[in-house]
Amino acid sequence: MLTLHSSSTGNAFCDGVKRRDFLRIGGLSMGGLSLPGLLQAESRSGTPQRHKSVIMVFLPGGPPHQDMVDMKMDAPSEIRGEFKPINTNVDGLQICEHMPKLACLMDKWTVIRSMADCEPLHDAFQCLTGRSFRQQPPGGWPSFGSVVSRLQGQAERSVPAFVGLSPKMGEMRWARSGEPGFLGVPHAPFQPNKGGGTGDMALKGISLERLRDRERLMKSFDSFRREIDSSGLMDGIDTFNEQAMGVLTSPKLLTALDVTREDKRVLEAYGKGVNVNRDDGGPRITDHFLAARRLVEAGARVVTLAFSRWDYHSNNFGQLREDLPLLDSALSALTTDLHERDLANDVSVVVWGEFGRTPTINSNAGRDHWPRVSFAMLMGGGMRHGQVIGATDKFGGEPVDRPVRFGEVFATLYQRMGIDVNKVTLDDHAGRPQYLVPDSLQPMSELI
Repeated sequence: MLTLHSSSTGNAFCDGVKRRDFLRIGGLSMGGLSLPGLLQAESRSGTPQRHKSVIMVFLPGGPPHQDMVDMKMDAPSEIRGEFKPINTNVDGLQICEHMPKLACLMDKWTVIRSMADCEPLHDAFQCLTGRSFRQQPPGGWPSFGSVVSRLQGQAERSVPAFVGLSPKMGEMRWARSGEPGFLGVPHAPFQPNKGGGTGDMALKGISLERLRDRERLMKSFDSFRREIDSSGLMDGIDTFNEQAMGVLTSPKLLTALDVTREDKRVLEAYGKGVNVNRDDGGPRITDHFLAARRLVEAGARVVTLAFSRWDYHSNNFGQLREDLPLLDSALSALTTDLHERDLANDVSVVVWGEFGRTPTINSNAGRDHWPRVSFAMLMGGGMRHGQVIGATDKFGGEPVDRPVRFGEVFATLYQRMGIDVNKVTLDDHAGRPQYLVPDSLQPMSELI
C-alpha cells in the first residue's frame, strides 16, 4: 500500500464537525458501492485526444473575503483588520499581502467579489451542486461531478470521470466530495482518500495474479448466471467488471495519485503542506492540488478537493498567516503548471467556500458567519481573466454591484465542458426532467 499522507482525527468546526485527512492507495473507496457499480455509467465509443475538466477547490468553514481578495482599507480598524493589500499584475486589482505569488499571476484569474446567495450552513453542498438545500427533487440534487459523469462518462478507461480528493471526516455533511443525488451511486465520486467504508476495495496483500484469479472466478459465476437468466439482465456485466479491473490494475490511476513521481522543482513549487493535529486547525495538504492536476491530465473530468479549515471565530489573522502562504503556493503552482503543460484552456479551476465572514471583527479577534456575501476565484477553461466581477459596500458586508449566484458559475462551468444548460435535462426519481441549473440561469457573459 502506498501512503501519501495520513493523520488522525483533528479539530472540529464551531458546529462540531470533525476533520481527518489521508490519501492512501490500497483502500480505494467508490462511494459505498463496488467499483463495477461505479463504472456503470453510459459507455461512449472512442476517447478524444483532449477532454475538458474542472478542478473544484472547496475552502471549508467560510474564508474571510475581506482579508483575502476584497480588502477595505478605508473602513474603521475593527472592520479592515491587520493585513495590507498589495498590487497585482492587473492594474487596479489588489489582494492580501500574504498571497504574493498569486499577485504575480492574477492576469490568469478572475475574482468574483459578490457571491450573493450563500446558504447559512457549514456545508459543501452549494459549492458542489450550485443549488439550495430547499425543495430538492426525489433523490436529491446531484453534484457537478456526478452530472458530468452521467452525461460524458469516462474520458479514459482506467481513470474515473469524477474523483473526490476531499478527506473523509466521519460522515459529516460538509466533508463530502460530492453526492450523486438522483443520478445514483454509479455516479458517486471515486474517493481514494476515504478509508474504512464498506465500499472499500482493499488491495493490500493481494498480488496482481491473485486479483486476476478473482476476476476469472467472478467471470465464471457471471457466465453461469447468464446461462440461467432468460431476461437478458446480465448482458454487459463483463464489460463493467473489465472496466473495474482496468481502474484497479492499470498504472495510470495509481501513477496519477503518486505525486512523488513529479519533478522535484514542481513538488517544491506546490509547497509542503502541514499534516499535524492542532487545537486551532487541521491538516492542510498542498499535495492534493498537484494530485488534482495529475488526475485531470490522466483523464479525470472533475476533481474536487477541500483545503484546510477557515472557520475563524477567533485568532482570525494568526490563522490566516499560516493558511494563506500555503494556499498561495498551491494555487500559484497549479496556475503555472496548467499553463506550462498547455492545459489551461481545457481545465477550469474554481475556488470558494460556503459563505463569507462578518465585516466586524469580534472580541476574540475573529470573524463570524456571514452568508450575505462571499467570494469566488476562477482560472483557466479558456475564459476571460485578469478581471474583478462585482463589488461590495465600503464595509464588505453587502453586494452593491453585479450580485452573482452560484448557479451562474455552474452554468459557466457546464458551458466550458461543452454542456448546454438550456437544452440538457436529467430525469429525477419521479421521472421529471430537471435542468442542470436553477431559474434558467445562464453562463456569465463576463467570462465567456
